[in-house]
Amino acid sequence: MKISNRIFALTGAVSTKGKLGARVPTLAAIMAVASITAAPSAALSEYPEKVIEIVVPFAPGGGTDTIARVLAEEMTKGLGQSVIVDNRPGASTMIGSKIVAEADPDGYTLLMASFAHAVNPSLNPNIQYDTATAFAPIALVAKSYNILVVNQDSPFKTVEELITYAKEHPGELNYGSFGNGTSAHLSAELFNHLAGTDITHVSYKGAAPALTDLLGGQIQMVFTSVASVAGQISSGALRPLAVTSAERSAAFPDLPTIAEAGVPGYVSDAWYGLYAPAGTPQEVIGVLNASVQKAIGSEALKKFEKSEGLIFEPGTPEDLAAFVKIQEDRWSEVAKAQGLSVE
Repeated sequence: MKISNRIFALTGAVSTKGKLGARVPTLAAIMAVASITAAPSAALSEYPEKVIEIVVPFAPGGGTDTIARVLAEEMTKGLGQSVIVDNRPGASTMIGSKIVAEADPDGYTLLMASFAHAVNPSLNPNIQYDTATAFAPIALVAKSYNILVVNQDSPFKTVEELITYAKEHPGELNYGSFGNGTSAHLSAELFNHLAGTDITHVSYKGAAPALTDLLGGQIQMVFTSVASVAGQISSGALRPLAVTSAERSAAFPDLPTIAEAGVPGYVSDAWYGLYAPAGTPQEVIGVLNASVQKAIGSEALKKFEKSEGLIFEPGTPEDLAAFVKIQEDRWSEVAKAQGLSVE
């Protein structure tokens, strides 16, 4: 059925005969067609009409949560609608990610993804969504690195001292992570592999509980984002030993990289990217991407970038997709080499 005939059937509009007996739509039919074709544009022009939720698949207080909240505050200013954070921790970020994968693709439920998003497909065969097809990329928000920290009472003042003790006492030291498959987990396992150590993994539901146990002495070390421990480092409660990046951090110029500190070849990057459910209209993705870019250029995030050791990366949805594909390939190789699994 042609669209004009369909309109007649739906609206009861009639037609009149013109030259050669051709049917000419009445004014009512023409207006019906116009209203249908204009409806999507009108709806999109009103986006957003209600609160936008950014699902953070970690407990409150960690690096991903902190970045999401600062970003949400700036996006709220730019969009004229509230952007809030909804913490849904657990299952190596898969609980929160599944919520977004199954949400309506209308631009009102988003995911702040990070390292685990790119490694879960390699580590967990029971993942309940297809990372490659369940999400629509919006923007790569920032790149970062982890920092290896111990508490202020730790006997370890260098990475070399930590490695020496760990080799002499295999299995005695524990490291905390924010869930299986997170950057804290993989960064430490890469450390074990390249340094030849056997440091035991203790998994938590987020950065805050892991850092609480680190401060309390229940675990001996954590690889975490600068954002999650900046305050404790400044106060002296936590002692940084090294950064996981390929080059030294501008925020900690006197702190060596892990590679410099005695583990050649070691590099582990962190990142944060915003996604929507697959099927979200491209016009909505465009609005959200523009909002992220504007937020990244704000003074608030520029100050945050400097203080938290982040590198904000304005770019297109395609840039995020390409970057994450590289991450997926890299960590898939590490997982296979190490025999890692989070079943």
